[in-house]
Amino acid sequence: MSQRIPVTELTPDFRGRAEEALADGQLRENFRVAMDSLMTKRANAFPDADEREGLRELGNRIKAGALSRLPDLLEQLEQKLTENGIKVHWAETIEEANNLVHDIIEARKGSQVVKGKSMVSEEMEMNDYLAERGIECLESDMGEYIVQLDNEKPSHIIMPAIHKNARQVSKLFHDKLGEPETEDVNQLIQIGRRTLRRKFMEADVGVSGVNFAVAETGTLLLVENEGNGRMSTTAPPVHIAVTGIEKVVPNLRDVVPLVSLLTRSALGQPITTYVNLISGPRKPDELDGPEEVHLVLLDNGRTGAFADAQMRQTLNCIRCGACMNHCPVYTRVGGHTYGEVYPGPIGKIITPHMAGLDKVPDHPSASSLCGACGEVCPVKIPIPELLQRLRQENVKDPEQPQQVKGGGAKYSRTERWIWRGWQMLNTRPALYRSFLWAATRFRALAPKKAGPWTENHSAPVPARRSLHDLAARHLDQNGGRPS
Repeated sequence: MSQRIPVTELTPDFRGRAEEALADGQLRENFRVAMDSLMTKRANAFPDADEREGLRELGNRIKAGALSRLPDLLEQLEQKLTENGIKVHWAETIEEANNLVHDIIEARKGSQVVKGKSMVSEEMEMNDYLAERGIECLESDMGEYIVQLDNEKPSHIIMPAIHKNARQVSKLFHDKLGEPETEDVNQLIQIGRRTLRRKFMEADVGVSGVNFAVAETGTLLLVENEGNGRMSTTAPPVHIAVTGIEKVVPNLRDVVPLVSLLTRSALGQPITTYVNLISGPRKPDELDGPEEVHLVLLDNGRTGAFADAQMRQTLNCIRCGACMNHCPVYTRVGGHTYGEVYPGPIGKIITPHMAGLDKVPDHPSASSLCGACGEVCPVKIPIPELLQRLRQENVKDPEQPQQVKGGGAKYSRTERWIWRGWQMLNTRPALYRSFLWAATRFRALAPKKAGPWTENHSAPVPARRSLHDLAARHLDQNGGRPS
């Protein structure tokens, strides 16, 4: 039950997965309905454009300011958390992070883990890692529970099972749990709750993510709507929070506008049903809460992005998913097409630092650069600019020093020589005129196939006469005078 299997049925390359998704009518309908709803909710949540833009500007300043002080804030966070009784662990890689989590569970002789929503745990593939060591790890977020039950990965960072409709979930519950089929959403939720409530009380360890980590007070903040996050962090005797190093903010005042931006951009809500602030384990005079609280701070390529003044902006992300909801590519092909933890526009600029640009060479180009993602980002990450930067890194000579991990994946000597020829042609007038004359006279020899472009477009053919020729003829006919 706890093991999650990658979606191996899909074609291994991005283009192949995209073609499969585009051919799936039900998938496209599911995403279209969901995305239209989410876009409308976000628009309704920000009725005042001036207030929205002012809040986005504030969010950008808070996150950029926090990143400018990241090393100091992380040290302050560790100090305050330690003073509060929370044990802090540092992990440079996902292997180190998984080892730390496993060691904590082993120290308690634990065998059952219940997990709240956490994208960092998805990075770590924690479920698979623990399952291989005989530890059951059950997802308690309803969407995560659904995709875990179906041996899938999440297709959206906020709504993991957004690619499924009620009928598909009903069939899944019938096949896996033996429940009678129903398309009543409330009944489907109750089916999941019956299983999860029992597991909360049986679990030895609870795992959660972190939305914001407050350095000044040593507080871990989680937002959620289902209550599973609160149960995962309080019912089991041990709570392990896992998060990226970029989630730290200076103080609680900064959290207020960020939470407002997060909830309104993600789901169109003024605030989530639950806002959990965790500042330590259960104290002797308290009746509930975990006996131990641990925080695992993961790097996994983030310091590589931090070292690059431009790409550092990717770390501003607060994981709202708004860029996905408005992206014309994501809304048509879905999250599984990307084949990575983070899909959509934000995934295209985050994943290269984690996995390497050579592992996802098609991602930066899987964009129309329409700019919708940048316009709706609550912290004003210039995603289109960063995509263009990654495209440039993609075609750099791999033998030269690379600024982005795995750069040069699409470098082509042939293409490089073509562009050098183009430069020469356009900087030498005599050569340009000779080429123009030949292109117009021998236009019939122009190639009918010009790579992927001509799969959906007609191949360009030179005109019978160039504009220069036509202008010169016109002047001759008018005695050298323009008409």
